[in-house]
Amino acid sequence: MKGPFFLVQALLPVFASPVAIVLNTSVNVHIGQPNTTVYGASKAALLSMARTLSGELISRAIRLNTVSPGPITTPLYDKLGLSAADLKAVSASIQAQVPAGRFGNPSEIAKAVVFLASDECHFAVGSELLIDGGMSL
Repeated sequence: MKGPFFLVQALLPVFASPVAIVLNTSVNVHIGQPNTTVYGASKAALLSMARTLSGELISRAIRLNTVSPGPITTPLYDKLGLSAADLKAVSASIQAQVPAGRFGNPSEIAKAVVFLASDECHFAVGSELLIDGGMSL
């Protein structure tokens, strides 16, 4: 939470006009996942910060929005120190919670960020785009 806050604060004097900022939150903002208390709370804080700063900065033509991904295929899971069998079990358990039946891929999130940052989405201010394969339903 502090990193994005201080980064936005430091860049405010040099931003051109208009500006679009997209912060990455998480589906964990909307669901209670065991063992993710600090992670979920920090992502919820980012969501709140984006909404609050949106109201404060819109008069300067600065828009903040958020993308909240569900489980995404990244190297993160390989770094958990799990055996191949355990990793497969964890992956299957997570995937079972996603109605779409799969992990998302990074390009799906990247396309959403590009959209929110573009002039095609200029009227979105303080919005959240939840991209979770239905996990939060």
